[in-house]
Amino acid sequence: QVQLVESGGGLVQAGGSLRLSCAASGGTFSSYNMGWFRQAPGREREFVAGITWSGIRKYADSVKDRFTISRDNAKNTVSLQMNSLNPEDTAVYYCAAGAKSSSSYLRLMDKYNYWGQGTQVSVSS
Repeated sequence: QVQLVESGGGLVQAGGSLRLSCAASGGTFSSYNMGWFRQAPGREREFVAGITWSGIRKYADSVKDRFTISRDNAKNTVSLQMNSLNPEDTAVYYCAAGAKSSSSYLRLMDKYNYWGQGTQVSVSS
């Protein structure tokens, strides 16, 4: 059983930056694909970024060139550096872990078995 705990959310002005972190425990972190998803009020949860066990990265078009996902297998953490934030980025952000697989599956929620509790990101205009 894998436990995921997100941190780093908060309130930031448009154009600002935040760095989210997700600490994993209870499994072999290096063998998991990791992802970040978000859910805004009244909207479905959506893919933001993912990184495979081997380090291949994928991003949603809406965050490409602004967000960067990275992982530290020695520390069992995955991070999401978010730059040039805008109000449309306001959401609860969730960290997720899934079994080792192709990068083609990173965007698919049902490929992730474990989820964190989420951290709120609010961007003011």
